[in-house]
Amino acid sequence: MYQLQGCVNILFLASVGELLRTWKKMPRVEDMPSITLHSVMASPNAEYVRWKVHGDFVSQLNYYESMKAVISSSNHEPTALVIGSLLNRLEHGGFTVGATDIKEKLNEIRNVGKNVKMGNSSACLALPQRQAECNRTVFRVHKGVKAFSFCRRKNLLVTGGLDRIIRVWNPYLPGKPTGVLRGHRAPVMYVHVAFEENKVFSMSADNTVKVWDLETHGCCCTISSKASGIKGELTACLYLPGPRALCVATGTLAFLHLKVGSVPESHLVRSHQEPVVCCRYNPAFRHVVSCCEASVVKVWDFETGRQVSEFIGTHGNAGITCLTFDSSGRRLVTGGRDGCLKIWSYNNGHCLHTLQHDENQSEVCDCTYMEVNRNRCVIAVGWDRRINVYFDIPRDFHHFRKPQPHWQDDLNHGHKEDILCVAQCPPFLLATSSYDGEIIVWNVISGHMYCKLNTPSPMDGQDHREGPDRSVSQLAFLKTRLTKLDSASAALISNGPGGSVCFWKLFSGSGLVANFTPSREKAQVSGIVVTSGDTLAYLADQHGFIHVYDIQEYGLQGTELQAPNTVTSWRAHVSMVTSLELIEGGSIVLSSSLDCTVRLWSQDGAYIGTFGQNHPWDVFTPDSWGHPRVPFEILTDPRSMPTHRVLETDVPAGCLEGRQEQDHGTEEKDPCEAEKTPNPPSPEGLTVEAEAKADKSRWAAFCHGRLLSARRKPRWKMPELRWPSIYQALRCHELAFVSALGEKPDLSVPGSDLFPVGFCSQETEAALPERKKLSPWSGFLPEC
Repeated sequence: MYQLQGCVNILFLASVGELLRTWKKMPRVEDMPSITLHSVMASPNAEYVRWKVHGDFVSQLNYYESMKAVISSSNHEPTALVIGSLLNRLEHGGFTVGATDIKEKLNEIRNVGKNVKMGNSSACLALPQRQAECNRTVFRVHKGVKAFSFCRRKNLLVTGGLDRIIRVWNPYLPGKPTGVLRGHRAPVMYVHVAFEENKVFSMSADNTVKVWDLETHGCCCTISSKASGIKGELTACLYLPGPRALCVATGTLAFLHLKVGSVPESHLVRSHQEPVVCCRYNPAFRHVVSCCEASVVKVWDFETGRQVSEFIGTHGNAGITCLTFDSSGRRLVTGGRDGCLKIWSYNNGHCLHTLQHDENQSEVCDCTYMEVNRNRCVIAVGWDRRINVYFDIPRDFHHFRKPQPHWQDDLNHGHKEDILCVAQCPPFLLATSSYDGEIIVWNVISGHMYCKLNTPSPMDGQDHREGPDRSVSQLAFLKTRLTKLDSASAALISNGPGGSVCFWKLFSGSGLVANFTPSREKAQVSGIVVTSGDTLAYLADQHGFIHVYDIQEYGLQGTELQAPNTVTSWRAHVSMVTSLELIEGGSIVLSSSLDCTVRLWSQDGAYIGTFGQNHPWDVFTPDSWGHPRVPFEILTDPRSMPTHRVLETDVPAGCLEGRQEQDHGTEEKDPCEAEKTPNPPSPEGLTVEAEAKADKSRWAAFCHGRLLSARRKPRWKMPELRWPSIYQALRCHELAFVSALGEKPDLSVPGSDLFPVGFCSQETEAALPERKKLSPWSGFLPEC
């Protein structure tokens, strides 16, 4: 609430539901239940605070939950815009105030209460208090501020006023604006920052609308009152991000649809506006739940692909890193970068419990829901390098829960680096993997370590040009092979360095059984899932490919030197696959990616659809699938090109056979007799190539880091050195002896002239065969 005296009035309400039900019974004014401010102050569940903020009337007032602050503006130049912080708050009687002026507020409340009881509420309304200087930020703007807009994503503040200038501010630096936008010819009455469009929309008193670019600070377009048809005095204005329209209220209500910027093309379907970090299938409700880096959770109908619901801000400003369901499928568990796990009733988006340990807010990387001896628990791992176990007690109504004490083996012999992944195998096995490539298998019942595995380093037969990353972020148990505790077959799959996949045995001496690389480009494996019978393994990589291998007999008899048989492979996304799951007994594949999409595929790679597309599908009717079509971005991506030896070389196809013969002949020669290259590469060229390879290696190490946001940064395009393909060395040969050149032919002799003019017309057809026999060039003579 704001008044003409420049005061900001704040009501802190407790027991809101009960209070609103009481106010609903108040006397009606113009057929609307109404209550006076004096009556509100007399209520025990409401407290009233009044701040003297501006020297003139307040033109706009907003509360922003993201920064826990109230922002107000005025035409008073010294206090044109004020940010009043409520971040440090003290809970007292159902409301909060700033921590620096606690005593003043408590005295104010007591005085208000006394005045209300004495019937002198009007006196207390006339005595506003001034907020402490350390709890507010004041912006001094020439001629004041009529309108403002704050964007949390870009952390900027935009103001407009009577001087017709739009200013862009850093909200923490009130001294000087970071940008100035000039162009309006009348006072600016409305501004809005459109984060999705990277634009600023403004409207002046003469009903002129302008669209500005936030990066260049230039005006994209101007819509005059004559062009839009908006007339009259501007009363209110509101920007709608969905339809990209301005709702303008003058004498009439106008809906101005603005077609600015690059409108997303119809063939580019996105499930989220931000990269998708994980998704899961809920068999109880036949829903697919996905979440993105913007802390948004969406619920989809598995059978049609339509969106059922969504809720935002699940972890505040922190992103979501993992999710899972409880054993009943009725509750959703999410983990975030704020170090918390939250249990949700995902049908209505209500947070039931918050799970957090007492230490620093270390990021949660992965979580799983496990049931051990009828005891249900949530197991979480992350950057704290410990295994946190939270018991799920049905009748525990406390909102906040703490983890159980850490296992002794975990404290003494646990991981030394950040734990990236956790996988379970009922009834008692649990596997965790860390950033340094260490895998530990635990006995959940006793808390003891069962075995410890170390991934092979890039030096062990691997090409280490892709970087020194040894992190293991994916684990999958082969559960059918764990029934025999003395079996020597592979029972655990993990990803490894250089895009490799490792098969491990856990019994009869744990160790590595097999190691192979699915991707030709040695892309890091980002998803591993196996069918229920452990017959097929689905492997996804950071380039968006899904590879399917037949592992039914693989690794059963000990060490394997070859990769398993490939069943099929296809391109599912244009960016890294972040989640992979099999549905309906392995007949449907669910995948999500950093390209902001969640998709369904058949087990052999037939495209079903992308969640969020306009046309629904019927998952049980193949005719409704997108197959044989594929997503447009996959079709046009260069990595989707088929592999062929002609495409991988710079030599024409006709020269491939000759080059192979030449290389074969060179290999047969003795190295001492190898032919020397007449034009070898210069030392400067070799140095440049070595530096380029070193830069590429450092970039690969950076991309394989821990932070997901770092991987999405655009890479500087490094020029590829192609001099070995452009400048080919010439082969040396012995001089060939040829016969001496003949004498100059006598052109007067018939048949010696190669290009006779009119000769055929002078001879008869009978004499033409005789001339052809005499000439050595008879095969090239024209027919006359």
